[in-house]
Amino acid sequence: MSAWRASRPGPVDFVPTMGGLHQGHAELIRRAVACCPEPGSVVVSVYINPLQFGEGEDFERYPRTFEADCLLAGQAGATAIWCPDERQIYPEGVASGWRLQAPSALLSVLCGPSRPGHFDGVVTVVSRLLALVQPRQLWLGEKDWQQLTIVRRMVSDLGLSVRVRGCATVRESDGLAASSRNLYLLPAERRSAVAIGVALRGAATQLQNRLVGQNDVLIQLRRQLETAGLEVEYVEVVDPSTLQPAQETQSLRLLAAAVCSGSTRLIDHIFVMTRSPIVAIDGPAGAGKSTVTRAFAERMGLLYLDTGAMYRAVTLWVQEHRADPANADAVERLLNGLEVDLSPLRNGVQTVFVNGRDVTEAIRDPKVTAAVSLVAAHACVRALLTRQQQRLGEKGGLVAEGRDIGTAVFPDAELKVFLTATPEERARRRAKDLQMRGHSVPALSELEAQIVERDRLDSTRTIAPLVQAQDATELITDGMGIEAVIDALEDLFRRRVAEEVWPTPER
Repeated sequence: MSAWRASRPGPVDFVPTMGGLHQGHAELIRRAVACCPEPGSVVVSVYINPLQFGEGEDFERYPRTFEADCLLAGQAGATAIWCPDERQIYPEGVASGWRLQAPSALLSVLCGPSRPGHFDGVVTVVSRLLALVQPRQLWLGEKDWQQLTIVRRMVSDLGLSVRVRGCATVRESDGLAASSRNLYLLPAERRSAVAIGVALRGAATQLQNRLVGQNDVLIQLRRQLETAGLEVEYVEVVDPSTLQPAQETQSLRLLAAAVCSGSTRLIDHIFVMTRSPIVAIDGPAGAGKSTVTRAFAERMGLLYLDTGAMYRAVTLWVQEHRADPANADAVERLLNGLEVDLSPLRNGVQTVFVNGRDVTEAIRDPKVTAAVSLVAAHACVRALLTRQQQRLGEKGGLVAEGRDIGTAVFPDAELKVFLTATPEERARRRAKDLQMRGHSVPALSELEAQIVERDRLDSTRTIAPLVQAQDATELITDGMGIEAVIDALEDLFRRRVAEEVWPTPER
């Protein structure tokens, strides 16, 4: 592996497996191939990790179909398949080597209680495989959402330089989730197992329509599975990100089940979504929110809501009517009948209208920039635009950026990010933007002082001050290019919103 890795001219994407490859693995490989730039390679490992099997589990009889695995991997486009032995993975032996421990909070639900040590075995072997392969991206299936969540957390907590990518669950023709263990099922057991997906879909419909309380739905689901001849280990509803028990009011929940059909243990899940996801991106002025949010929206197929542009549009309106932007009464008199509209993105551009007039370029004038903080601080302006923004967000499926989106406008957003950068970095970006737009460029020290003062005003104003939401993730973008920031946003989004429920549009 070391020699092969050193010989590769480009990046390597990695699909770790325990063999018994099926169409779910094939889809992972195909996605990796499609996303790996030229020249690049996709390597698939086959290693049945003993640390993932508890006492009495199926380590000895787990499918070992290496020739068939090679064929499937090759047909899916893999560059190489790697089948290390135990000494390569655990040089000091399985019992004597280093082991990692998954966070206890992620083990208290779903498969954690019934499979003690399983996820410790997962993170231990994955960390070792990553060290040996050194890939650019790691590809895992969403079918085992708990495993995917734990591996993502490991990569984040340990600061590993690899992106974790997920693929939606692949189902066989009868609806059963693809799994290596499906090979164990006898015909009658297979017919019983098909009831898992059917029952989960029915329960999800009840939860989405709020026809029955969550606890009652779980009771009915358990009975339905047992009636189908399945032994139920658990049926649970959890938060997709934290894996903690979900509240009935959450707009996105994970409904999961583990059962035995005969002696074969199977898991499956479905996401319950009562509205499309919302992403709230807050942060100080000059942090690059508009640029990256616009690009992120296009990548993820979300509507783009540029709230900063809406406040700039109102500021322009106030200036055109020669009103004092600091005078709340004067500003409020101008709001009657004022309509601020945003067009959908087209080739990365969103047009801003004030009462039907295109003001997209006019609102970027430095005079507007200097006054927007004063206008945005008025309660009447906040109330007007917040109502309009919340109407746009009723169905979800959007990403909004501003300074109080996660705290005031969309407090129930699935993902909240506080996007920021140091004043020095923001001053450099502001100077570059002014230069590109043909405006005069003040000294960097002057721009930095303006930014610091604006931060002070925004964070201390009475109405909707600039603060980081308690449940927001801070993303400091100093030294990051636009693509790197968008990748980081996508990774944060995918921790909460699966491909299964919100597929990434094809580029």
